[in-house]
Amino acid sequence: MKTVHEVSALTGMSIRALQYYDRIGLLPPAKRTEAGYRLYDERALERLQQIMLFRALEFPLEDIKKILESPGFDRLQALNDQIALLKMRRQHLDGLIDMAERMKTEGVNEMSFQAFDTAKMDEYAAQARARWGETKEYKEFEEKDRGRTPDKRRALGDDMMGIFAALGRLRDGDPASEEAQALVARLQAFISEHYYACTDEILLSLGQMYAAGGEFTQNIDRAGGPGTADFANRAIQYYCKMCVTNRETRL
Repeated sequence: MKTVHEVSALTGMSIRALQYYDRIGLLPPAKRTEAGYRLYDERALERLQQIMLFRALEFPLEDIKKILESPGFDRLQALNDQIALLKMRRQHLDGLIDMAERMKTEGVNEMSFQAFDTAKMDEYAAQARARWGETKEYKEFEEKDRGRTPDKRRALGDDMMGIFAALGRLRDGDPASEEAQALVARLQAFISEHYYACTDEILLSLGQMYAAGGEFTQNIDRAGGPGTADFANRAIQYYCKMCVTNRETRL
């Protein structure tokens, strides 16, 4: 675990920026000390690396948060796209440097502005955003959500929070209990029926997101009581682990 001061020293980011990232739910700490000091684990630092790469590519914080919280976010695909965009940016900067050096030594002999053209890079960035923001799961969600009234959306949200409220009543017990596991199965089926196909892999990512702090954690803890989001994540982790074990047993 690293303190916010250690993360600041390691990354060069200001403490104020890290605190702001926590407040908006972009980078919640892994836990807090009894005195309330933020602590960051390896998973939080990996998320920060992703954030910093997106920031280097000038993505707005709001877009970064949406991308990282997308249920279909593919970290490897995002890295491949980021590498491609960074290489394009390097080529763009090399072109500008070359033009500036020629202007210095030769003067302005031709009125060419080609080195300033970022169309190719902008087009690739737009395609990458579409890949990150319009996953198969997101498209399925859009299809299922089409035509729903605001009241229907609220009702579905309340029903889902009802599952978390039921988990909250078990939060002082064993997340591997039969009752807790039945509720996780119910949650997965609910998401699949009303939003998008919730695979075990997606469910696992959702569990981690539920317990990562920010708005998701606050809403879940509000529904089931303090600690419900963490309990739900632990129940989901066990559920997905057992699903993998059962599949391997059948092979």
